[in-house]
Amino acid sequence: MATIDIKRGHSLPIDEAKQKAEELAKGMEQKFGIVWKWDGNTIRFDAPKGAAKGTKGEVAVSDKEVRVAIDLPFMLRVMKGTIEDKVNEKLNALL
Repeated sequence: MATIDIKRGHSLPIDEAKQKAEELAKGMEQKFGIVWKWDGNTIRFDAPKGAAKGTKGEVAVSDKEVRVAIDLPFMLRVMKGTIEDKVNEKLNALL
């Protein structure tokens, strides 16, 4: 079960929504050192090192919705609210 689970509706063509999801993943890659890859319409990611080490999750894109699910390691769970706020902020900016 994900520590953070955010769903956001959108009205973009799926290719454009996937492009926005990729922008989110690239931002997390630069900021937190995550490693990510596409698996169909879903970006799967994890952080093998750095401040977010042990974090993993996915960004699933459908024709109507983007869902961000993140599993935080025990040490980062105290920051859940802050991380959730940042993800919401980024989704608002992208979608």
